[in-house]
Amino acid sequence: MPASLTNFDVVVLAGDIGGTNTNLALIGKKGGTFTQLIDRHYRTKDEVSLSAPLGRFLEEARRELPGIRPELCCISGAGPVVDRRIELTNAPWGIDARDIERDFSLQTRLINDFTAVSYGVILLDPANPDQITRLRHCDGSSPEPGPGVRAVVGAGTGLGVGYVVRIRDRTEALPSEGGHITLPAYDDETRGFQRWLEGRYGFVPGAEAGVSGQGIANLFAYLAESALARGEELGPAAAAALERPPEERPALVSAASGTDPTCARAMELFVQLYARVAADLTATFLPAGGVYLAGGIAAKNEPLFARGDRFMAMYERSYAKHIRVLLAKTPVMIVKDYAISLYGAANAAVELA
Repeated sequence: MPASLTNFDVVVLAGDIGGTNTNLALIGKKGGTFTQLIDRHYRTKDEVSLSAPLGRFLEEARRELPGIRPELCCISGAGPVVDRRIELTNAPWGIDARDIERDFSLQTRLINDFTAVSYGVILLDPANPDQITRLRHCDGSSPEPGPGVRAVVGAGTGLGVGYVVRIRDRTEALPSEGGHITLPAYDDETRGFQRWLEGRYGFVPGAEAGVSGQGIANLFAYLAESALARGEELGPAAAAALERPPEERPALVSAASGTDPTCARAMELFVQLYARVAADLTATFLPAGGVYLAGGIAAKNEPLFARGDRFMAMYERSYAKHIRVLLAKTPVMIVKDYAISLYGAANAAVELA
C-alpha cells in the first residue's frame, strides 16, 4: 500500500494558476475532511511554463514529506478548458494536462479557476466567521443561505464567475465566463469611465475591465488622467503610483486608499462596480444559496465592503421592484480563506475522478 494511504484516503496535487501567482499544494483527504500538507507559491510571470515550478515543488515535497505521494492531480487556471488545455487569459503561457501526465506520471484534470473556487465553496460553513464574513443588508438583516444555486464571484487579477447546483444526487460546480458581461455603468462618472475604456479596447468593455486587479489599475488611471486634464495636482501617493507599471498599481492604490483622495475614489468605485456586477449575476442565477465574493481583493479589503453599506447599498438598487425584493433577501458573503481554490481543486479531483 502506498505510504500516503496510511493516513489519508487519497492525496491530491492541487494547483491554482492565475495571472499573478502559481500556487501549489499537496492536500490529503480523509473521510469528508481535506488537510493541506505542504504548499508553495511562485510568481506566474517569472516562469516559462508550469513544468518547472511543479517539478521544484514535488522535489521539495519529497524531501519534507518522505513517503507521501500524490495519486491525483487537479490544476485550475484562469481560462476555459479546451481539449484538456487552458490558455491562460492573464499569463504568458498555458497548461496542458497531457504534459503533466507525461512529465510526472499523475492522472491529471484541468478545471477553470472559478470552478475550483466553486468546489471550495461547497466545503465552507456559512456560519463559521473564520471562513465567511456575512455582509448585512441595508435594513440590518443577514438572510440565511437556503437550498438552491450558489453564485461565486471573485475579483483577482481578472474577474471569475462560477456557480454551484444540485443535480439529482450530487452537487456540481459549473464554470462560467460571466466576468466578461458588459461593465455596468450607472451615473455620469462610471459612464465616463466606460467611454474611456471603450477608447482603449475599441468596443464596450466587459465587467473585468473595472472589477479586478486590472480594473483597479484602470479606474485609478482614468481618475488620475481626468484630474490632471482638469489642471489638478495629484497627491504624493497617487503621483508615485502613476509612475509605476500598471500591474503594480492595484496594491499601491489599495494601500493608499485611506489617505489619498484619488486612490480612495478608485477603491470606492471598484467596490460599487463590484456590487452592480454581483446584482446583475443575482438576477441571472437567482442564488437562494447565496452570493460568495471570493478572490483575494475582497478578503484583503473587507472593511471597504462593509463600511457604511458601501457595497450593499449599491447591490440592492434596481429599477424593478421585484428585483429589489430579490436582492434584499439574497445572502452575500465574503470568502476569507484565500486557499479555497486549492481545496476546491482537491475536492474536484476526488468528485470528478
